[in-house]
Amino acid sequence: MNVPNVPDPTALLAALQQDLPGAALEAAPSIDLQATIYVSPGDLPAVALLLRDRPDLRYVFLAELTAVDFHPREPRFELVYLLVSLEHRQRLRLKVRLPGDGPHVRTVSGVWPAANWLEREVWDLFGIVFDGHPDPRRLLMPEDWEGFPLRKDYPVQIQMTPLSGQALQVTEEEFRDNLRRDRLTRG
Repeated sequence: MNVPNVPDPTALLAALQQDLPGAALEAAPSIDLQATIYVSPGDLPAVALLLRDRPDLRYVFLAELTAVDFHPREPRFELVYLLVSLEHRQRLRLKVRLPGDGPHVRTVSGVWPAANWLEREVWDLFGIVFDGHPDPRRLLMPEDWEGFPLRKDYPVQIQMTPLSGQALQVTEEEFRDNLRRDRLTRG
């Protein structure tokens, strides 16, 4: 397959279907010059390996992983993987649709090591579970935090007392000394 610098989603899908004939894949419209394809949650691990290992693709770098909440629409969530082929100087946007009730998908941290922390961040903020993740702990929120703050149905007014730490209290004199030291170090 001859893939130009801006990959043709149709040609990319044909190449992926050739190696994974049963995979549920579809091209997505895009307003930028970045090819976008959807993959089903069950096919994600195999498609990820193929995108990384196929010589004419070689998407070896996961630049970003995030999620979008389309509440109240179903499927509610979309995972968005931004992939880069350094060898072929190409970018690809890979998307996965997930339901609002119990969203989960297999981890791709074994394919792209950068996914490790990115998947933790998505779980922490959206509640999307990455099955088989090697370290499924909160990354940004305290361990005792309840809920997922980037979900559209998350309560805006939070009436919760922090349990894992207390605010740092300094005297006015300590505050001024800290400012003075900070100004000295910045020049």
